[in-house]
Amino acid sequence: MERKIITTSDGSTTIQIVDWNEQYHSIHGAIQEAYHVFIKNGLSLYKDRDVSILEIGFGTGLNALITFIEAQKINLNIQYTGVEAYPVNPLEIKQLNYVEQLKAQEYEKIFLKMHESDWEKSCKLSSTFELVKQQKDFMHIKDEAAFDLIYFDAFGARVQPELWTEDIFNIMYRALKKNGVLVTYAAKGSVRRAMLAVGFEVERLEGPPGKREMLRAVKK
Repeated sequence: MERKIITTSDGSTTIQIVDWNEQYHSIHGAIQEAYHVFIKNGLSLYKDRDVSILEIGFGTGLNALITFIEAQKINLNIQYTGVEAYPVNPLEIKQLNYVEQLKAQEYEKIFLKMHESDWEKSCKLSSTFELVKQQKDFMHIKDEAAFDLIYFDAFGARVQPELWTEDIFNIMYRALKKNGVLVTYAAKGSVRRAMLAVGFEVERLEGPPGKREMLRAVKK
């Protein structure tokens, strides 16, 4: 499928899959969406502790990068697992402007290392941040009670409805520790009902720019 780099409303870039008219991040602002959904309504719930994060859709690495940056500010030790079935092309990574837009030149080598590190192997990015990338289908995740927080950033239900089903959310529920949290940009009623059906407590929150709502789910 044809892919191209586009600029979103906040000046940050993303990858568009032209045939699907679907983007890796919101056209209303890739960085703004990432911060609102995954940092403000996810990572910020944790302070001064060890946090194990599972990202569903490692993609461009934007969520991992901003998590690395923000974790330095709030004294977190992060174990970060990024699952991606189809890794982004290195040539595409070089065209993304996240380091520039975040004014985070000191983290440029970290961002590159995130993408250059071997799949299926632990990579120590700093004394407080360890990354493991796993290349596999989300349905093949077998972890149980392993994560405090899930960033659910799969492609939308319009183009990949199979990623937003009870089967998938049952895998997510199982992978979370007790009181673990899942955050996602999605807000469709069918997604919320699938989460509820597997046992999550679900709340609607104010959405990022361009979206009225988003969802946060907790495993009680």
